[in-house]
Amino acid sequence: MDFQKRRVQFLVFIAGVIALSITAEKCRQLVGEESSSQSGKFTFLNCFDMGSGTLACGVKEGVKLYVYNIRSRHVEGVRHRAMEAALADALSQGMSSKDAGKQAVKEGAKAAKLATRQAKRIIGPIISSGWDFFEAIYYGGTMTEGFLRGTGTLFGAYSGGFVGEQRLGRFGYLVGSHLGSWIGGRIGLMVYDVVSGVHYMLQFVQAVEDEVNQTPAYESSEASEESYSY
Repeated sequence: MDFQKRRVQFLVFIAGVIALSITAEKCRQLVGEESSSQSGKFTFLNCFDMGSGTLACGVKEGVKLYVYNIRSRHVEGVRHRAMEAALADALSQGMSSKDAGKQAVKEGAKAAKLATRQAKRIIGPIISSGWDFFEAIYYGGTMTEGFLRGTGTLFGAYSGGFVGEQRLGRFGYLVGSHLGSWIGGRIGLMVYDVVSGVHYMLQFVQAVEDEVNQTPAYESSEASEESYSY
């Protein structure tokens, strides 16, 4: 039952992302190249141009992976130290090796969970978010574009890292946070394009309404001038 629920949630998420992507593309066509997201034009394919794109991707992804690896190594170190201390304490109390091992594993899991919570607040996701924010500004985007992209990266890295760690441990965290930050940043850019499109349509409707309201006043003034001339 739980697997079925997760499957439905995943399918709903994929459908939502596809719908958002289609809507964002239509909005980009509506507002034009100058008003659409600028940093989104640098796609994953630019990483293979064997030039500045490859260098930029290499530096960016290398820094992110290094930071995530530091966080993962920190958590593993805390886990092992807690297990060693718990094992020694259990054996000194006269517990059997089997029971002491189980107790050490439990204590190690608790310590790792606490260290994970602490590290998540200050390491990888925040750095990735800040990097994507300044990248958006560098490519000519607005502050709003940078904020939405950075926010998407932040939540994507948190979510991807959490899900990956639950499934595959340390390796899952590295892959999940890395992939999640990229997906989250792209979703942030899609949201920006949709917001720009909605703003453009509201301005267009307002301009039409103003023109309609001004037309009767203009016609009445012309009628008044004609009556005075007679």
